Amino acid sequence: MSAKQRTFLLCHGAWGGGWSWKKMHPLMQAAGHRLLAPNHTGLGDRAHLANPDIDLEMHIQDILNVIRYEDLRDIVLLGHSYGGMVATGVADRARESINQLIYLDAFVPRDGECLFDFLPLSERQRMRDGAASGDGWRIPPNPTPPDTPPEDVEWLTARRVHMPIKCFEAKLKLQHGETTLPRSYIYCTRKAGSDPFAQFAKRMKDNAAWRYFEIDASHSPNVTAADALMALLGKIVA
Repeated sequence: MSAKQRTFLLCHGAWGGGWSWKKMHPLMQAAGHRLLAPNHTGLGDRAHLANPDIDLEMHIQDILNVIRYEDLRDIVLLGHSYGGMVATGVADRARESINQLIYLDAFVPRDGECLFDFLPLSERQRMRDGAASGDGWRIPPNPTPPDTPPEDVEWLTARRVHMPIKCFEAKLKLQHGETTLPRSYIYCTRKAGSDPFAQFAKRMKDNAAWRYFEIDASHSPNVTAADALMALLGKIVA
């Protein structure tokens, strides 16, 4: 594989799945890259496996098994949103298979942190209340960004599913501490309302261990700004 051709392995966000990266596959292919976008247990085409025991560790294992059984090497591990939690755990245990890490508007946890640690108390309570008013163990989806085209809202809404709350409550357990792999952070600047990712943009912007980028897009550019996202990803891995 030449330096210009990369295998991207996605750790997708909450409520959605690798299926929501549908627009990116032809763009990746046209650029000479390969995108693997597996669905985490209990989500996407694996929604029938949903159960109250699903947590962050299970989703880390999902991706580790893709690396193992697909015999992947020299991959670009791409974590979007909640997928940053997953990608951090995967990179800790499969660093020999990873060329670099890219976080796309994603959570970047340290050892012992969970996703809820990065949200205000009011937001945590809203999610807990949402789970309690349903089946008791799953959180209803957050709304899609306001600039999402109506046809995409319809497509997403028909496929997004409730998220096991343990995925947000489970603390990340790192075996090797903070990674030394090359890392990039992409911050989506077009936001309305609360923005839990601004804290990571602020942390990474002037950190010599990171490359920092911004994209003029809302939280899911894989849906709303696919061409711009592909151009930026291509620039990062070039």
